[in-house]
Amino acid sequence: LQVKSENRKTIWDTEDVPEGSEFDDTWDPREQPEYQILFKQCVGTEDVFFGMSRKDPSTACCEEIVIKIKLPETRCSDITLDIQDKILDLRTPKKKLLLHLPYHVDSKNGKARFLSEEETLEVTLKVSRQFDFINFV
Repeated sequence: LQVKSENRKTIWDTEDVPEGSEFDDTWDPREQPEYQILFKQCVGTEDVFFGMSRKDPSTACCEEIVIKIKLPETRCSDITLDIQDKILDLRTPKKKLLLHLPYHVDSKNGKARFLSEEETLEVTLKVSRQFDFINFV
C-alpha cells in the first residue's frame, strides 16, 4: 500500500479536488443568471470555399469563446468578474455565476463589455490550447 501524501492525516490529494471548487458557495442564495456560450472562428475565403486550411466548423477549431450573460436590473458598477484559466466567476448583488469553461483561456487578455440597453454582459476570451501553433499555422 502506497501513501501518496507525506502527511498521513490528509484525507485527499489536491488532484482529487475539482478545479474551481474554491469558488463554490452552496449557501449563497443568489440565483444563477441566464447565459449563452458562443464560439468564434476567424475564417477567410480560402477556408470556406477551398478548404485550404485545417479548420473545420467544430469548436475545436475556434479561437475565441463569447459568453453572454443576462443581468436584468444591474448596473455595470455592481458587477464583479474574475476569470481564471478554466473558470468564470461573476457576482452581482442579485446573481451569481460560477462557470467551468469548456477550454483553457488566456485569462489576462479577455474583453468584457456591458450592453446596458440589452442588460447583457458580453465576455470574450481567447482560447489557449497547447498545440494551436501547430494546428493553425
